[in-house]
Amino acid sequence: MRVITGTARGTRLEAPEGLATRPTSDMAKEAMFSILHFELAEAVVLDLFAGSGQLGIEALSRGAKQCVFVDRERAAQEVIRRNLAAAKLADRARVAAMEAQSFLLGARERFDIALLDPPYGENLIPAVLPKLAGLMKDTGVIVCETEKNEELPEAAGEFLLHRTYRYGKAKITTYRKRQEEE
Repeated sequence: MRVITGTARGTRLEAPEGLATRPTSDMAKEAMFSILHFELAEAVVLDLFAGSGQLGIEALSRGAKQCVFVDRERAAQEVIRRNLAAAKLADRARVAAMEAQSFLLGARERFDIALLDPPYGENLIPAVLPKLAGLMKDTGVIVCETEKNEELPEAAGEFLLHRTYRYGKAKITTYRKRQEEE
């Protein structure tokens, strides 16, 4: 696992041991960041269910201003901190050691981009989307990676399912706020 491009390009990233963390494939990660390409500059990013932190680190490497990494597992939190240090991006990051729901209930930040890649098969995204939508900026985008067969809601607060992309066993779904026609 490595950073694909940007200031930390080529940096090797660790993954927590065990089955609790499933790294995003390079193909899915490249697709995800192609979708976000023009929205990363100076963005405030949330990496919810961060695992190794690879998605948030990729966002920072590609020009995001800052990123909050949320993971409940101590091993994951330690790996995220080591990966941020290896990529020389720790000064633009914060690691929140808590459950996703708890973080969302207490968060004060507003995010441009939210990256969600929870453990497959636990149906966690529908549970967090409504609260997450309230923390997004009006022009924000929520990007979810799931198994290709997992169904996601059509809406989350004022954010509507925008597009779905399939990459091997993974599905990437984006949510955006409905923009009123001028």
